[in-house]
Amino acid sequence: MRVRWLEVSLTVDGELAEAVADVLARYAPRGVVIEHEADAPPDAVRVFAYLPVDEQIEMRRRQVEEALWYLGRIRPLPAPTFTPLDDRNWMEAWKEHFHPIPIGERLIVLPPWLDSPDPERIQVKIDPGMAFGTGTHPSTQLTLELMEMCFNTRPPHEVIDVGCGSGILSIAARKLGARRVLGVDVDAAAVMAARHNAAANGIEEGVTFEVGSVAEIRAGSFSLRQAPLVLANILAPVLLRLLEDGLGDLVAPGGGLILSGILQEQEEALLAAAQTRGLARGEQRRREDWVAWLLHRPEA
Repeated sequence: MRVRWLEVSLTVDGELAEAVADVLARYAPRGVVIEHEADAPPDAVRVFAYLPVDEQIEMRRRQVEEALWYLGRIRPLPAPTFTPLDDRNWMEAWKEHFHPIPIGERLIVLPPWLDSPDPERIQVKIDPGMAFGTGTHPSTQLTLELMEMCFNTRPPHEVIDVGCGSGILSIAARKLGARRVLGVDVDAAAVMAARHNAAANGIEEGVTFEVGSVAEIRAGSFSLRQAPLVLANILAPVLLRLLEDGLGDLVAPGGGLILSGILQEQEEALLAAAQTRGLARGEQRRREDWVAWLLHRPEA
């Protein structure tokens, strides 16, 4: 076997997942995946990536271990697991984690190499090796369910997706019928991956991905400054910061804001922060330890 890839993997609680993924993303050109494992505790997620085995692999492995060690000084982390793979086993390792996922009444998320088992559902094809957001995590599924509900009741013609990652939510919004979608992310690699996934779904028109966040949207740097539906599927501490930055101001009067990536013990603090900014509680969805909310901005 010729080793071509080195899998690095950690299982951590949900609050640490993004920080660990940020560390791995510095060294993994094929992206990082955050997934919930069925036999793991509800608040545990697996974060993994693949490092190319070349003349720099030993240095790259030491850099990963050192960066994780420093992160562990802030909050304890388990030691990473390293597993060598050849090209064939690398592809199989990717593929075994991803299968068609029916979500809600109309959507199905699947990797590009699989055909849909239900041609009646709207297909959202996502390359799992590109960036965060493959549809396997409960927070993504909850967001998609709430978004589908919005399109079934009062279809929004425009959507803003803050922290778009792989573009899965933006692509689903466009396929559900939004005329214009803006997805933003502070990670340029994620934006490139989102554009790649949009092209794979045949929807380059009507959906735009840009590097940035709430501040840039509010400043008018992109095609939309407000929308009837705004999405933010990010971990709760980041959502709190975004609310302080004016996330609620991106919602057009009478529109909705879907917040997801929230653990149950975090929801009261997050809802209080949203309500102090004039947002009213609406529909909620729960799965395992995760919660998603649809909040409403009153009519002007």
